[in-house]
Amino acid sequence: MNHSLTDQGGDSTLRVGGDLDALSSPELRPTLEALAHDPRGNITVDLSNLKLIDSSGLGALISLYKQAISTGGTVNFIGVADQPLVLFKLLKLDRAFGLS
Repeated sequence: MNHSLTDQGGDSTLRVGGDLDALSSPELRPTLEALAHDPRGNITVDLSNLKLIDSSGLGALISLYKQAISTGGTVNFIGVADQPLVLFKLLKLDRAFGLS
């Protein structure tokens, strides 16, 4: 798994690629927690290079979403495709997160 974070004004973009699973999600959690508690709170999560996600990865993204929303922020997921999209649809997260 690889990730990068860019900030522009009040907007943050997190790009996640590779496999987001039980082995790699702990590496991403500190970044997600910092984003979730940022008072700016406009977060875009680009998953266009994400090839695989498991329940640990989903849990990390759901945690980000819930924490950011609870502090008045927004989270948008973009580029969700392939296996991650199948899993998002199976769990109806595509509706909760407003994926198209």
